[in-house]
Amino acid sequence: LFAIFAFATCGGYSGGLRLSVDCANKSESDLSIDIAFAYPFRLHQVNFDAPTCEGKRRETLSLIGDFSSSAEFFVTIAVFAFLYSLAATVVYIFFQNKYRENNRGPLIDFIVTVVFSFLWLVGSSAWAKGLSDVKIATDPDEVLLLMSACKQQSNKCLPVRSPVMSSLNTSVVFGFLNFILWAGNIWFVFKETGWHSSGQRHPPDTMEKQSSSYNQGGYNQDSYGPTGGYNQPGSYSQVGEYGQSQSYSQSGPTSFSNQI
Repeated sequence: LFAIFAFATCGGYSGGLRLSVDCANKSESDLSIDIAFAYPFRLHQVNFDAPTCEGKRRETLSLIGDFSSSAEFFVTIAVFAFLYSLAATVVYIFFQNKYRENNRGPLIDFIVTVVFSFLWLVGSSAWAKGLSDVKIATDPDEVLLLMSACKQQSNKCLPVRSPVMSSLNTSVVFGFLNFILWAGNIWFVFKETGWHSSGQRHPPDTMEKQSSSYNQGGYNQDSYGPTGGYNQPGSYSQVGEYGQSQSYSQSGPTSFSNQI
């Protein structure tokens, strides 16, 4: 869900600005110069016409900068993160046994989660810098400096409308939120791996060995078992019947020989 918001707010953006050039000769003025741009922000390919205030001649200008690399890198990470999250969810729900088989699934999941955490950090940082440059390149005051008519004091050049960048700001926020989300998920994926399980298996095994040694000890089988000397009924009953002064520590076979 966070990945969807990240690439939707960036990849689906389109905006524009409007400028006005009021020439000294009013017939040459253009009070509505619209400049539209969109993702992937190859601004050097965005052209617009502006009056020169020198007769009817107009000039064709373009914005400055190409910020497609950082924007496309950010969107690509978001799309692949969404696809991997969707696939991982299906595996968690329907293929849990195969996921835990040979511990291969958790290890792959752990490595991919670490890689995506790093990519989210790099991609969000790069796009934050790219967005800052986009704002400067599309600032109406900066664009007016490109026009030759605005270099003459007799002409009035004014910004009419600035581009709205709220969705792009949101994309940067969701980029860093995705980094926090994936980085925090590293611990939960690590708990599923054999590295974490191997460290937790030794104490329970040791306790089981100790408990088994007590259960197999002499107290249960030697002292109080059915073959112990204290539980033999023949020794005591035979002494009372024949009056022989046998010690209480004699075993059953000794008493029987005396009887003979």
